[in-house]
Amino acid sequence: MASKNVLVVESHNDKLFVEQLIIYINAVDIEVSQPICNIDEYECLSGLSELKLVDKLNDLRIASDKEATNKIGIMVDADANGIDAKLTLINSALKKSGFQTEVPSVNTWIYDDQQALSVSCHVLNVNAHGELETLLRTIKSQYSPFADCLDSWSKCLDDQGRLIKQKDFDKFWVSIYQRFDCCSTKERKQADRKCSPEASMKKPIWNFEHEALTELRAYLASFT
Repeated sequence: MASKNVLVVESHNDKLFVEQLIIYINAVDIEVSQPICNIDEYECLSGLSELKLVDKLNDLRIASDKEATNKIGIMVDADANGIDAKLTLINSALKKSGFQTEVPSVNTWIYDDQQALSVSCHVLNVNAHGELETLLRTIKSQYSPFADCLDSWSKCLDDQGRLIKQKDFDKFWVSIYQRFDCCSTKERKQADRKCSPEASMKKPIWNFEHEALTELRAYLASFT
């Protein structure tokens, strides 16, 4: 049985994004797992649940012998807590799910003798914080007047004493970019199908050569 390499991701959108990047860089030896958080679950909205990560890693560890797993990578968002905090969370989850090794730093593979496979992690970030949507805003490649005008809307909220979290703003920005800046009027009549995250990931509206993706491209290439 041929061995396989698995990448664990947090969300459905993370999976859509990284699968397109894998195709772009031709990293064919990576299987992206089903996301830690189901698309209709709300408990992950406030951040990655360690318990759910433990459950996911435990399932992969148990299946690793049967499925001849060679490498397990873990890709999570930095969020507001930052890269070091997520590295600590990942190492805690590895220990609680039965792994005997600790990842010393991001983008570094370490061999687990007991499980006979290598593990590593990558933390999505822009300037050490943020999440997928923060990264997508950074690597957008098309003119974006609809989405960019949200800055004025955000300032108006501030003037009214209302606060929108940066995380929520970035998600809204990406949604508007996908639907109004990158979909035609005709496509918007079928927005659920033609302007969805899945459809948008397959359009040439992201710069996969952007320097913000340098570490992630190198990390994905290291699976081979």
